[in-house]
Amino acid sequence: MAKKPKKNQQQGGTPATVALTSAGVPYTIHAYDHDPSHPSYGEEAAEAMGVSPDRVFKTLVADVDGSLTVAVVPVAGQLDLKALASAVGGKRAAMADPALAERTTGYVRGGISPLGQRKKLPTVLDASASAHLTICISAGRRGLEVELSPESLTKLTQAVVAPIGRA
Repeated sequence: MAKKPKKNQQQGGTPATVALTSAGVPYTIHAYDHDPSHPSYGEEAAEAMGVSPDRVFKTLVADVDGSLTVAVVPVAGQLDLKALASAVGGKRAAMADPALAERTTGYVRGGISPLGQRKKLPTVLDASASAHLTICISAGRRGLEVELSPESLTKLTQAVVAPIGRA
């Protein structure tokens, strides 16, 4: 006998889309066929959706002074670890161990969303997001993006907005 899927799985939902729906936030889902051989999850998403890479944001998990912190930056650039640490009042930041990031957020690498995480982590959104009416972020799995306003993302994640990205 087959296992009955959970309600949000039946609807194709992820914890991220469930959080958006529960909060009543308008969003658009973009699905595409993920290519495991593509060298960059974020660039693959931008190409597949036909969206400029400066509007597609990647979710990175860093360790700031011993505490995990989420950084959301454009896929077209890189995370400035020093700026991230400063944005949350820390001194040092380094990328978190991928396995720890996956365990803590409940998502797999390449599909980590800043929304609907297993454990709510402090979040910093790159200031460049405010230049766009909408941005795209992972919806919680590879090949699935969600488009929403930067203001909605900031509100839902209680993010600090700071210049943490660099070209």
